[in-house]
Amino acid sequence: MSCHASCPPETIELVKQSVPALEAHGSDITKAMYARLFRDEHIKSLFNHANQGEGGSQVHALAAAILGYAKNIENLSALGPVIERIAHKHIGYHILPEHYPYVAEALLAAIQDILGDAATPALLNAWGEAYWFLADILKERESDLRADIESRSGGWNGWRRFTIAEKIRESDVVTSFILRPSDGGRVIRHRPGQYLTFRLPLSDRSLVKRNYSISCGPNDEYYRISVKREAAGQGGSLYFHDHANVGSEIEVTPPAGDFFLPEEPNAPVVLVSGGVGLTPMVSMLEAIAKDYPDLEAHFIHGALNSNTHAMDKHVRSLASAHDRVTVKTFYSNPAANDAAGLSHDHDGFITVDWLRSQTPFETSHFYLCGPKSFLRALVPALSKAGVSPDRVHFEFFGPADGCSSPDISMQSLSQRR
Repeated sequence: MSCHASCPPETIELVKQSVPALEAHGSDITKAMYARLFRDEHIKSLFNHANQGEGGSQVHALAAAILGYAKNIENLSALGPVIERIAHKHIGYHILPEHYPYVAEALLAAIQDILGDAATPALLNAWGEAYWFLADILKERESDLRADIESRSGGWNGWRRFTIAEKIRESDVVTSFILRPSDGGRVIRHRPGQYLTFRLPLSDRSLVKRNYSISCGPNDEYYRISVKREAAGQGGSLYFHDHANVGSEIEVTPPAGDFFLPEEPNAPVVLVSGGVGLTPMVSMLEAIAKDYPDLEAHFIHGALNSNTHAMDKHVRSLASAHDRVTVKTFYSNPAANDAAGLSHDHDGFITVDWLRSQTPFETSHFYLCGPKSFLRALVPALSKAGVSPDRVHFEFFGPADGCSSPDISMQSLSQRR
């Protein structure tokens, strides 16, 4: 994938020449861009504002994305995984082709605002061409994804109403919710590891959008999500824990996300999670227990202690029914009644040295999910230990700025979790 097909050489050169300015002023440009976008309430409502705000992490994530695009404009194949992730996000947030012009206008105006006289008409024209070239790639991929979703049993497009059928306390901080379509129809079978996007009503009648990983295996009847209570929750956590009850209705877009177990895993699988990052791993484990009786799998989870550790009995019951699944747990801050060998397996944190000694390190595919600090500790360490990038797959909760891996540092025009 190259810009040469649509971008003339002078456009490519001007965009490349803007890289130093983007390195110096990228976050200021994206901050100004969002400020312009959010003047329009219709466009503002498309975003997850937990990741926004003055100096919000999404500002830096988008700055990294724009910089990455400028640096790779002659070799867009390097951005293939990023484009796939963005397209899935746009499915989740129901971003449509008609929304792209708003972003183009705001981005070009922001470049002019921040760069001043350096933003010549030629530079702005070049960035306009480059933006629309990338936008066309994204729109085509999003169209293909939507067509695939709608063609499958239980598939739908846009927002669909679901009813909370069950509410299950999993730990002191995590509660699960069983969601069934309010229309009584089927649901599309998600890929284990994908997420749902929700449009949630708040007490002031405003709406917020949030993503939550699906924590059950694929089926035709329902989804399960498992939500952590956040002390400073900005709408989603607060809604689910304090206001959502059995019978409550919520709006949901179809499953999305490029982090999932392959349909035919052909190597041992190591599922490594931290905190509520276990949710997509439980989905994968349920799929393994049901559909892959010969697959070797290792479920390795880190929690603070038994008070916060969710779904342990369920995970161990899945493992006990599968001859080739092992489960190991780490507590970084054991409670007074916790003891290694009883409530959990090990004190401390999961390390790459431990993974090397306890899993088929040279052949496994590693799937990791958790907070940024968890991924910063493990993803680069796996690479340093010789695990090839094609065997390391990860999901993170929140925009991607500040993470150590190049794949984490690139993000989109909308945001995740």
